[in-house]
Amino acid sequence: MKQKYLKNVTTLSFSDGKCTGCGMCTVVCPHGVFDVAEGKARIAEKDSCMECGACALNCPAKAIEVNAGTGCATAVIMGWLTGKEPSCGDGGCC
Repeated sequence: MKQKYLKNVTTLSFSDGKCTGCGMCTVVCPHGVFDVAEGKARIAEKDSCMECGACALNCPAKAIEVNAGTGCATAVIMGWLTGKEPSCGDGGCC
């Protein structure tokens, strides 16, 4: 079972029109958020995104955007690491 954080809160976005199907996102994503089908990448498990930004940094077509370290997934992870309640700061999502 893949790790999931909070449903529908990640800052991850993907542009199918820009994708060249290279598959780099599937290689660098530690949580298997992407897969490639019919020559294009796609988001398969968006709620598994931990917003690390590896996909966006390694996408040669710039088809992926993520605001690494700013969203609710980061707040949940930091809560787990510190033993405190998640806090999204000004985002107010938690």
